[in-house]
Amino acid sequence: MSSFRASAFQSLSRSRTSFLRYQQRRWAQVHDVRFLATHHDSKQVLDRYKAKLDQKAQQEGHENIESLKDAYKEKIQDFRRKASTSITPEPSTPSPSATGPPPPPTPPPSPQAQAAMKATASAKSGGIKGLDSFLDVEKIRSLPPKEIETLWRLRHANNSHSICACIPVETYQRIVSAARQNPQFILPLPRDATQAEAAEGENSENANSGADIHFLQWAFHPPASAPSPSATHASLANSHTSTIIFTHLAAYKLHGSFAQPHTTITHHLDLADDKGLVLMHGQVMPDSGVSITDASWLVSCVQRFYDFGGQASGRKGELLRMFTRGDVQNFKIEELLAEAEKV
Repeated sequence: MSSFRASAFQSLSRSRTSFLRYQQRRWAQVHDVRFLATHHDSKQVLDRYKAKLDQKAQQEGHENIESLKDAYKEKIQDFRRKASTSITPEPSTPSPSATGPPPPPTPPPSPQAQAAMKATASAKSGGIKGLDSFLDVEKIRSLPPKEIETLWRLRHANNSHSICACIPVETYQRIVSAARQNPQFILPLPRDATQAEAAEGENSENANSGADIHFLQWAFHPPASAPSPSATHASLANSHTSTIIFTHLAAYKLHGSFAQPHTTITHHLDLADDKGLVLMHGQVMPDSGVSITDASWLVSCVQRFYDFGGQASGRKGELLRMFTRGDVQNFKIEELLAEAEKV
């Protein structure tokens, strides 16, 4: 038995040795190492070898070291040219223009220009596309609102995952006023009979409600473009860019803020001051389980529940406020669905 163990150990030892040799051969490489040549102070070098240079100058009949350097000037320059590389070029003397006074600093931009540049950079860093990425804003400013609305709809007509709308600025301001106080809400999406049967088979928590519940969140960003020159501070509407993201409520419960939204809505206020229009653009993620019709329904529900001066002046507005307060006793999904279906 001991001989068997010894032979097994020797076999394992030989195989491991051969494996290590194979590894050494396998990973053996030749590396091209280049050292960085540094340029020392010539004065320090001269002080260090001054005695030897004096002796060399006397042997060759020169008066001093400067005379010796003049005699070997061409040889020294040739040696420097051969020793220089693209990484460590030969040090050159500064040109007369480089030693002159520095140019005067450029004047800082005006506060209005600074605010506009900061707002544009912030909006772009957040991944929000400005209105100028869809239309030539300066050209359409001269058009009447009806033609602008037609061009906006035509711009998104061929995109199967896009929705759009034109909102009067007064309506939008009422909605945004409610959104700042109630930035989160849930909306029901009614299911047809086939979807309801599938939900009952999966024991969905909302199977009895006859609707899928979706979670929405508002966000406010700096304006994606500079305000119109004709806008006054008293009536400035293009002060921000707002977005709404829709997520399946089940996905939000599971993943929280990391849940993948299925629809993103952006409101562009570039024409709000001079044309009284807010252009809305929505993008539906492919293969998200939500169709364009479903997304359009959810977007229409936003106005029904957030337009406090209009459609949301009654029970719809009360449900929105109850959700914000966390009033679980009075907030009912069945009532939410009933109110959503009321036009």
